[in-house]
Amino acid sequence: MRLVLLHPPHSAIGSRVPGENLPPFGLLCLGGPLIDAGHHVSLVNGDLAPMSVASLVSEALAHAPDAVLIGHSGSTSAHPTIAALARALKAAAPALTLIYGGVFPTYHWEEVLRDCPEVDLIVRGEGEATAPALIAALEAGTPLRHMPGIAYREGSTPKATQPAPMIADLDAYRIGWELIDFDQYSYWGGKRSVIVQFSRGCPHLCTYCGQRGFWTRWRHRDPAAFAAEIAWLVREHGVELVNLADENPTSSPKAWRAFLEALIAEDVEVTIIGSTRADDIVRDAALLPLYKRAGVLRFLLGLEGTDEATLQAVKKGGTRGKDREAIRLLRENGMIGLCTFAVGFEEETDRDYLRLMRTLLAYDPDQVMSIYATPHRWTSFFEASRHRRVIDVDLRHWDYKHQVLETLHVPPWRVFFWVKLIELVLQLRPRALWRNVLHPDTEIRHAMRWYTKMGRRVVWREGIGFLGARRLRHGPTVAAYWGGEEALSENAMARPDRVAAE
Repeated sequence: MRLVLLHPPHSAIGSRVPGENLPPFGLLCLGGPLIDAGHHVSLVNGDLAPMSVASLVSEALAHAPDAVLIGHSGSTSAHPTIAALARALKAAAPALTLIYGGVFPTYHWEEVLRDCPEVDLIVRGEGEATAPALIAALEAGTPLRHMPGIAYREGSTPKATQPAPMIADLDAYRIGWELIDFDQYSYWGGKRSVIVQFSRGCPHLCTYCGQRGFWTRWRHRDPAAFAAEIAWLVREHGVELVNLADENPTSSPKAWRAFLEALIAEDVEVTIIGSTRADDIVRDAALLPLYKRAGVLRFLLGLEGTDEATLQAVKKGGTRGKDREAIRLLRENGMIGLCTFAVGFEEETDRDYLRLMRTLLAYDPDQVMSIYATPHRWTSFFEASRHRRVIDVDLRHWDYKHQVLETLHVPPWRVFFWVKLIELVLQLRPRALWRNVLHPDTEIRHAMRWYTKMGRRVVWREGIGFLGARRLRHGPTVAAYWGGEEALSENAMARPDRVAAE
């Protein structure tokens, strides 16, 4: 079959402002197995220009596809755009089969099939095995009710099939790198860049995050094979920077060390950035020189709170002491600590924001980034927030970068003011300015300058966006916004209530 993998443009500020793009990794993960199954596969990436809905439809249909597979890593905030794309594609080509995958449709399959008649099928959970099997079934005209890992309609009724088996061997399915032009993708101030993934899942219980439930359990690729793939990307395609898509790549000290040693043995020059937990950095204090030798330059550390009560409430599992020590250890070993801090919890006051700023100053992070607490329906945070008022009902803003919840004691404008003030104070303090201008490590100095330049552009866009946003004074509750009091099962692939007949 002729297939198009369609990546819609993302409306999030962080995606649009830097003027740089990373490849749509999730769709590339589908592309390799589909090509290997004998299909003619093309990728249309709407994030590059970014492209309008009309342009995307024209570009996709130019490939004369039998089916279009749509997905986006930020699938909740991208869903309105995907729904508009589906309508436009079906209006232009009614016979086209539209298949939708990602986190949001995996959890919200029933309402998507109910509210978006243009979407024909949903791939639920991991797609590397499910997508080729589904395309084969469509080619053969096989009934879909026995196809695991999908959702479809019987008549007008949404149905979901049995869960697909979890992929145990992450090396069994290759990434379709041939679908991209590497010259089109850069990050970090013009460095040729890609996204890769060493592991899937996270063993921790943070209430605001659904990654543990979506991926079922933590797994990792073969460390040597993963290092060899990175080395191949560097040697054959000139890749300079690798962004790890993992939630927690360092979960297994043994596997992570094996990867670092294998990448060092490959003897390639590459920059590695990603996310991990502060307590893993503290655990690996003696191993951090190996991180640096392998090319690790920056890790994002999700602090999500600077007081022990908040850390316990969100079940982060960390402590203030470990957070601060992780920042110190990264700096001591020539790496950068990018620290996120979360706001938007119900009982916050102005005093709490002042204390947060003072604590972050004491932590002395190299870079900071704010996020807003966001209650997706499949997370435990939904349970704790079901009674709270939603102030922004535009789903495109449910990306952790926009205020969507009312805070009882602080109006939205003052929450925004505090967030921007904290970022400004942290980035303009003398130590941060010294690292931007005079840091002796040129690589770190470049990284600091690039992040500061990007931040200046983002803050103006965020300010304009905040002033132009429509916020409700008496919005619906979180439960009413999502259409029910019941939380969706955190386990994305739990047997649904409305399952196809066996």
